[in-house]
Amino acid sequence: MIRLHDTMAREKRAFEPADPGRVTMYVCGPTVYNRAHIGNARPAVVFDVLARLLRHVYGAEALVYARNVTDVDDKIIDAAKVEGVDPSEITARYERFYLEDMGALGVRPPDIAPKATGHVGEMIAMISRLIDAGNAYEADGHVLFHVPSDPGYGALGRRDREAMIAGARVEVASYKKDAADFVLWKPSPEGVIGWDSPWGRGRPGWHIECSAMIKAHLGETIDIHGGGLDLIFPHHENEIAQSRCAHEGAPLARYWLHNGFLSMAGSEKMSKSLGNVVTVAELLEQGHRGETLRLALLSAHYRQPLEWSPQLLAQSKATLDRLYRNAEGAAGAPDQGVLDALADDLNTPLALSRLAQLEGPALRASAALLGLLEQSAEAWFQGEGDDRIDGLVAARTDAKKRRDFAEADRIRAELAAEGVVLEDGPQGTTWRRA
Repeated sequence: MIRLHDTMAREKRAFEPADPGRVTMYVCGPTVYNRAHIGNARPAVVFDVLARLLRHVYGAEALVYARNVTDVDDKIIDAAKVEGVDPSEITARYERFYLEDMGALGVRPPDIAPKATGHVGEMIAMISRLIDAGNAYEADGHVLFHVPSDPGYGALGRRDREAMIAGARVEVASYKKDAADFVLWKPSPEGVIGWDSPWGRGRPGWHIECSAMIKAHLGETIDIHGGGLDLIFPHHENEIAQSRCAHEGAPLARYWLHNGFLSMAGSEKMSKSLGNVVTVAELLEQGHRGETLRLALLSAHYRQPLEWSPQLLAQSKATLDRLYRNAEGAAGAPDQGVLDALADDLNTPLALSRLAQLEGPALRASAALLGLLEQSAEAWFQGEGDDRIDGLVAARTDAKKRRDFAEADRIRAELAAEGVVLEDGPQGTTWRRA
């Protein structure tokens, strides 16, 4: 039995999907205007592990996993202005980068990756329903959700009204009926991306995008909604309100999951606005393997904070080295201890400690649930292959045959300086990166 910590309930609950034959999960994806930093990768990796677990338990075809792409946003518009290009050029570029970066971390693509710009019609229809129901109103070219119209507003974050308003850094505007009201639709000036609507040419607010795409692809009520801790308020709180009011009280999700923050060592939460970020691309360019980054992200429980440091990366690399040495043969059946750890609210630290006790086929099958050990040991230790290193190893072998041990030692020292370890055995010399 899978148990998950439900943010709404504030406790771990037994996971019981509405339909075991069609398990639905939606995770808030990227706003594509910049390269993803390693903190952005944490939810992608965490919910990839959850998706693997759900497919193992309910069947490979049972899960319908959607992760959206926000491709209309003020930050995208600003980035396009700076470069003097159409916003679609910015979004296509950074969506491609995002998929490449997440792929390097072993994140499998979701089943559905809906884009905001492809669902404006659905957003307009949902906004119209909210106006008709008395939950939203038009004012000065905007449409706003009227927060006091929803008595249940604030249940996810359990904040009082003043804390919610302060936390949202709400815009003070004369057209608002209430300070907490949030934008569903806003006008687009000439030259700025926009769509025709009953309220004039404009574009959707951020929150309505997810509600409309969830309804379009997964239904009114889904099993799991996930995202980072920073999305609880206002984004998820607003999603809940507008979806519930548009669907006659039906809850948006049955389980809410949120991953904790990632911070740089000695710093606070990693964010672009604070400037304390390191991107996935930068880490890969520094020579770190994607699998090392993935293990580092899974080393702490997903709900807990994670401090990013060179020491964490070194420890993760060393752990993978040990695991690959023990992972011989094809994958077998997963170890029950690893399954039990993951079924207990994705307890990846416990699962990793159990992996360290395994070897052979059980190790490979169990690690696959975490998205680890998915290449051969030879590929892990030697990388993608290196003709120059292979040539030096062959030259050293020849030198030894000629009894030119000084040359053989020189080649070994040259390779050692590059972090390449040689291992002599009965079948010859193999090499691996330290």
